[in-house]
Amino acid sequence: MAGETVKIKLDLHDIFNKGQEIDRALRGVIDEAIAKKAAMVEIIPGKGSGALKKKVLRFLDQREIKQLYHRVEKDGDNWGRLFVHFRHDAPTGRRGRGR
Repeated sequence: MAGETVKIKLDLHDIFNKGQEIDRALRGVIDEAIAKKAAMVEIIPGKGSGALKKKVLRFLDQREIKQLYHRVEKDGDNWGRLFVHFRHDAPTGRRGRGR
């Protein structure tokens, strides 16, 4: 599997109105990305009112979650989609890199 980039997708359309399930699904997909050393997770909150996207961004902004990924990218072409990028090259996390 060397050289392959693992990409995981989470579509939240089916559980958009179930708050705890959304958090559980988001945490699950982040844990899966870490376990599989995925470079990126695509999260699709859908377009709708934008409330679900805000909820996803709030979830990702929690301190204990934020330290698990590298950055969040909002899709410029499709505002109903987010990408969460991971770096797996530093097993110690972000500490000790002179930042």
